[in-house]
Amino acid sequence: MADASLRFLIDADHGQFYVQDLEPYDAWTAEHAMDPDLPPAGWTEEAVHVQRIGVEPHSISVGTARDDMVESLITVHTSAPMTEPTAEHIVEADLNAPTGRLSVSSPGVLPEDGPGMTVPAGLLRARVSYVPSDPPAVDTDGGPGEHFLYRIDLWPADRARGLAVLKQEPSPWAG
Repeated sequence: MADASLRFLIDADHGQFYVQDLEPYDAWTAEHAMDPDLPPAGWTEEAVHVQRIGVEPHSISVGTARDDMVESLITVHTSAPMTEPTAEHIVEADLNAPTGRLSVSSPGVLPEDGPGMTVPAGLLRARVSYVPSDPPAVDTDGGPGEHFLYRIDLWPADRARGLAVLKQEPSPWAG
């Protein structure tokens, strides 16, 4: 069986976009949105400066180097793929997707207007790789920041493993 994939451009407004199993995420948010101990979209201090992804139940926020149109590729595998050798930053996290329906959105793109895909329902391991790339073939705002392909590899997981930085990019981002 071939791996399923989704390649898309999204407006990474405020330097981020979200990959979520929206129905259970919305239910979790309704219960926990007012909790002052929970950082918005999982953006802890360490998430911002080290991990570059924010993690919440049923959701991963991908931090981007640009506040602009960015390109991403989500691929679903049957098992853990090899890491991308040209990636400058690689981080893994758990993504619980009980409905098996992922939506992609950002602060400027509503979930119903963003791309979506079907994935195996249940616990997934997500690897987010920041792969240097050329600018996307669309008009961008010409602002600061490097261009990356935000590659997200997903595969079924037998247990939660937490967050792990596999490769740390040392240089600070623009903006």
